[in-house]
Amino acid sequence: MTEPQLDHIVYTVPDLAAAVADFTVRTGVSPVPGGRHPSGTANYLVGFGPTSYLEILGPDPEADATDRPATFGLDTLTEPRLATWAVHTDDIENAVSLAREHGYDPGEIQPLSRRRPDGVLLSWRLTRRTERGADGLVPFLIDWTGAEHPASSRLPQLGLTSLTATHPDPTAVRRYLAAVGVELEVTAGPRAALEALLDTPRGPVTLR
Repeated sequence: MTEPQLDHIVYTVPDLAAAVADFTVRTGVSPVPGGRHPSGTANYLVGFGPTSYLEILGPDPEADATDRPATFGLDTLTEPRLATWAVHTDDIENAVSLAREHGYDPGEIQPLSRRRPDGVLLSWRLTRRTERGADGLVPFLIDWTGAEHPASSRLPQLGLTSLTATHPDPTAVRRYLAAVGVELEVTAGPRAALEALLDTPRGPVTLR
C-alpha cells in the first residue's frame, strides 16, 4: 500500500455520465461531482479517507469543444482505464529535485485549477511529463498549496484494499518509484497496467 503518501487515483473514462452510473451499480456508492477543468475535462470523486480519493475523469459533457481533451489520453480512449496515480507533497520543488538526483525526472511543475460545483476555485501544482512515467505506473507529484483537500469535503466513502501494477520490466519501474520515494507492488506482465481493489458495500470491485 502507498499510504500515507497516496493522494488520488485517476480512473479515465470516455463517457463520464455512463461511467459514473456503472460505478454506482457495481459498488453501491454514488460518486459526487468534483468540478470542471479549463482543459475540457470534468470529474466525479469518491473518498478513501481524509487524505486520498478516487477521481473518475472524463470529457466535460458541458464543454463547448469539437475535439476531445488529450489529458491522460482521453482523446483516444475507448473504454475506462485506471490511468495513473498521484502522491502529495508539501514541498514539490524539493521532491522534484530529489527525484532528479536519483535518476528520474517527474517533469515540470505546472499550476492547475478547477471550479467546484459550489463555485469555489481550487488551485494546485503538479508535475507533468511529456510522457507519463512507465505508462502511468510512476505517480505524478501534487501540492495543494494550502487549498482544501478534495478528500476532506465529505465525499462518499469506500475502501482501497490494494493498488498494484504489472509491467514488462518491473525492475526499471521499481527504480523509478524509488527515485520518487514511493512504494508500489510491481510484477512482470505483458503490458503496463495498474489495478486497484476496492472494498465496497457490494463486495470487492477491481478497477484496471
